[in-house]
Amino acid sequence: MIQAKYPHKLQRLQELLVTTILGDLPKLALGPQLRRLLYRSLFAKMGKNVYIQHGVEFLNTSAIELGNGTHIFKNVRLDAKGHPNNRIYLGNQVALERSVDIGCLENTYIHIGEDTFIAPNVCIAGPGDIRIGKHCMIASHSGIYANNHNFADLSRPIKDQGTTCKGIVIEDDCWLGHGVTVLDGVTIGTGSVIGAGAVVNKNIPPYSIAVGIPAKVVKSRNNQELMKISQ
Repeated sequence: MIQAKYPHKLQRLQELLVTTILGDLPKLALGPQLRRLLYRSLFAKMGKNVYIQHGVEFLNTSAIELGNGTHIFKNVRLDAKGHPNNRIYLGNQVALERSVDIGCLENTYIHIGEDTFIAPNVCIAGPGDIRIGKHCMIASHSGIYANNHNFADLSRPIKDQGTTCKGIVIEDDCWLGHGVTVLDGVTIGTGSVIGAGAVVNKNIPPYSIAVGIPAKVVKSRNNQELMKISQ
């Protein structure tokens, strides 16, 4: 009866008990093996050979799926709380390096395809849906933000005017350099390269090389000579 009345509180209590007891066990104390064994009961799905390092934080694990061979390193945060339709999916062989922060807000689906590598200190945040394809590389200190604040009403604080969210798509085999920012409503086409420090606020065609603030396409990967695209 209590479980039916307070399902979210009981789930959070279970998460805290398991992660508190096992979350800080180091490698030498067989921590990864124990975490893999007991964390399996928390997640919506957990594949084989998942590696979870110590110091990781999980919220609303019943909405998180981990594929085979997923690697989650120290101080990663996966937060799927905030709405019953929230979901985080990590495909097979996805690697989240140290201090990656992935968070839902409302009605958010974050999908990261297989064999994608997310470097340290990357932030990925809803509420819009975010889909990152297979075999992608996201370099450190990048930010992927599927929301935008409204600010038209000068009589109200910006924080009280709500947000818009169109979602973000990063297709297969993309490489985002160090410190790239991807803003809401953007699709980055298959095989594209985004230069370090770029701010992507418009769609990028497949097999493009884009740099700058805002990001502009400067070359195409469609031929070996990397011919310049006319601007």
